[in-house]
Amino acid sequence: MSEFDNVTAPPPAPSGSAPQEDRTIGLLTHLSGIIAGFIVPLIIWLINKDKPEKSWLTDQSKEALNFQITLLIVYVIGIILSVILIGALINLIAWIACIVFSIIGGLAANKGEAYRYPFALRLIK
Repeated sequence: MSEFDNVTAPPPAPSGSAPQEDRTIGLLTHLSGIIAGFIVPLIIWLINKDKPEKSWLTDQSKEALNFQITLLIVYVIGIILSVILIGALINLIAWIACIVFSIIGGLAANKGEAYRYPFALRLIK
């Protein structure tokens, strides 16, 4: 197993069911990335990270935060590459991926399922 696999491999999903309140907050955490980027997932994670009864919500906020940080890195690369015109395409694709995967993650969270984004650097563990 390489070091890259350590950074990109998703952690195992938490076991147990999430209460409805946590599922609603998880839904909002995933969907907030479309408009607010990494800010809301960061706040939700910081508030709940030390509460063992909120392990599912902590996991989902971490997952959304890692995905939004990954997108931020892609956006910065896209802005830098906009000098050679491919950056606009990169940013458009990243924006579409943000919308699609955030909605999928929000719907899964609302059902109480632990969602894993298909690509995200796992910087927050």
